[in-house]
Amino acid sequence: MPESEALALARATLRAYVESVVGPGEVPRLEEALTHPSFANESTAPDNQRLEFLGDAVLGLCVSELLSATYPDADEGVLTRMRSSLVNAEALAQWARARALGDCIALGRGARAGSERERTNVLADAVEALVAAVYLSRGPDGARKLVEDVVREPLKEAERLASRDPKSLLQELVQGKGLPAPVYRVRASRGPQHDPVFEVEVVVDGQPLGVGEGRSKRLAERAAAQAALDADEAAKRAPVATED
Repeated sequence: MPESEALALARATLRAYVESVVGPGEVPRLEEALTHPSFANESTAPDNQRLEFLGDAVLGLCVSELLSATYPDADEGVLTRMRSSLVNAEALAQWARARALGDCIALGRGARAGSERERTNVLADAVEALVAAVYLSRGPDGARKLVEDVVREPLKEAERLASRDPKSLLQELVQGKGLPAPVYRVRASRGPQHDPVFEVEVVVDGQPLGVGEGRSKRLAERAAAQAALDADEAAKRAPVATED
């Protein structure tokens, strides 16, 4: 089968699947969402980078809404880690591979000769662009339906993360780095004897990682562990400094 026919067939299959999720109707910018910059450079077709930019924001909003509604008692740190596990490139590429999205992407001649079609970042970018295309044609409700489908499988792992105790998660994190177990120290307490507030610091290998407060030592230790996990997550997201 000629490559152009294979691409058209793959896109038709994907279009039918998207309609089964968000409802029947055209998605006018679907082909743009599936056009890699390498193809656009060799033609007059627009690439999917602008849609990818929009889709990233729509995806983050829809996932945030979903998690907030599903886990009304989860704190910000847990919700942030869950969202990160759902919108990262590997999670998006997982859905893309299950839907054979790579077969739908128009690539330039050089990119077709390599493995661009199955690269995680290429697939993830196409998913974000597809979310934007659906958002522009079906509005927020259509985008929510597609995003719920995209994150359904990784959400199962996120649910396990939400149910885990912060102290257990921190223990696994530091052990995975070859460090000794966390030590919790009460730094201070205040308030009346019948209703004290404890301030606890968690220390790993002599280094303080987080401080938390609670109405009991146990709750303060959990808060300290959560603060340490949040700090570790923030450090991962921080941009890497480069020399001029």
